[in-house]
Amino acid sequence: MAEVAKPLAALLLCCACAASAQAPGNAPANADAIPAFSKLDSIEARVQGCVTCHGQQGQGTANGYFPRIAGKPAGYLYNQLIGFRDGTRSYPPMNYLVAYLPDAYLKEMAGHFAALRPAFQAPEAAPANPALAERGHVLATVGDAAKGIPACIACHGKSLSGMEPGIPGLAGLRSAYIVAQLTRWRVGERRAAEPDCMKRIATRLSDTDIAAVAGWLARQTPPAGASPEPSNVVRMPVACGSQR
Repeated sequence: MAEVAKPLAALLLCCACAASAQAPGNAPANADAIPAFSKLDSIEARVQGCVTCHGQQGQGTANGYFPRIAGKPAGYLYNQLIGFRDGTRSYPPMNYLVAYLPDAYLKEMAGHFAALRPAFQAPEAAPANPALAERGHVLATVGDAAKGIPACIACHGKSLSGMEPGIPGLAGLRSAYIVAQLTRWRVGERRAAEPDCMKRIATRLSDTDIAAVAGWLARQTPPAGASPEPSNVVRMPVACGSQR
């Protein structure tokens, strides 16, 4: 518990600083403008609340509890920060951290992590169940037409590095994190702009499917310096509101 409490305490301290600096009575007239006080420090100082959990370069944690955010499309990261700020995505530490930050500040934070390319952690080990591994491979690379499930690579890219402007890379994520997010999409705890493509896909995945595809994705070795692919909505098998 002590090890968990330390980063959480540091993050909440940053939350308190952000809240104090931009309390409603002190809010800038232009909500899109970065507050003047923040221009006096570096971007590295401004993202200390982020790196406390996600790592100094946004590389994520080895156990996958805090995901890799480095190298994700800036548009995707910005959308998530807006979601946390406005309450459409729920995780209390993140909700508190960005509660008082204006759009321009969040865009700058998103751009900072989108530009980083730290080394990836070693992939997870292969499972003992060959059938589960094969099911994961099929879902990720081919999909399941009978269940209306497109291949992961159709949208997230052949190298799983994502697609501009709003589709995240899956490379380097741990299976536990992927399982948790797919489950949240399926039960409605996580949402995106309509048409919410991930909601539709996740509701068609069984528990076994989720475990299989998460395990396969976490075992892939990402290419060094992987960057998101250019936007290509024509290629996408389903319409996604996040790509508008």
